[in-house]
Amino acid sequence: MTAAVFGALAVVLGAFGAHGLKAYLDAQQLENWKTAVSYQFYHTSALLILGLLTPAGQKAPFAFWAFCLGILFFSGSLYLLSTRSITGLSVSFLGPITPIGGLMFIIGWVGLFISAFRNFS
Repeated sequence: MTAAVFGALAVVLGAFGAHGLKAYLDAQQLENWKTAVSYQFYHTSALLILGLLTPAGQKAPFAFWAFCLGILFFSGSLYLLSTRSITGLSVSFLGPITPIGGLMFIIGWVGLFISAFRNFS
């Protein structure tokens, strides 16, 4: 269910960036928006795979939470940072949040490896 929500949001945000924001953002801001959408899609796919590989009734693995936080911190901060010129939001505090989101993605992939190793060894 989480993958479905993040996936639908990625499509909506991707379309919004391509059509709704194109006239308002410069090339670098649009590129940052696209990066946020791409990483959201990559890790939504990872969440889907986790959902398919995790036995029914088992608690969500650590990787699940790391990927979710990564999407929220990495992609979410990039969405806000890339639109600050039109929203007027003071989002300078988000600069350090983006790499934390990237770190969560890395931790999620390591967690996925550990889960796979435990389940298949």
